[in-house]
Amino acid sequence: QVQLVESGGGLVQPGGSLRLSCAASGFTFSSYPMSWYRQAPGKERELVASIFTNEGRATYARSVQGRFIISRDNAKNTVYLQMNSLKPEDTAVYYCRVLVTIDYWGQGTQVTVSS
Repeated sequence: QVQLVESGGGLVQPGGSLRLSCAASGFTFSSYPMSWYRQAPGKERELVASIFTNEGRATYARSVQGRFIISRDNAKNTVYLQMNSLKPEDTAVYYCRVLVTIDYWGQGTQVTVSS
């Protein structure tokens, strides 16, 4: 069955960096686009970034453009989100997601940006 397991969240000061990882299994990873979403308290879940298959083309939310980088390692079945110049408003639970006939989500990893 499809499984997505996020890791790498934590507490970081404003201006700092974190790298999130999402380890995938149960499907042909290299054949599917992957996405990162986030949900802050009291807000709807929002799309942060997506990466397509082998060519690595990516798209970003305007709020993270130029600060976050999504990447994938098809040999490791893992998608990453490098987050730089973090701001307090980036505080949220971050989820990875894949659409394989239906939507699959990981359990999420908490990112808190605070001094």
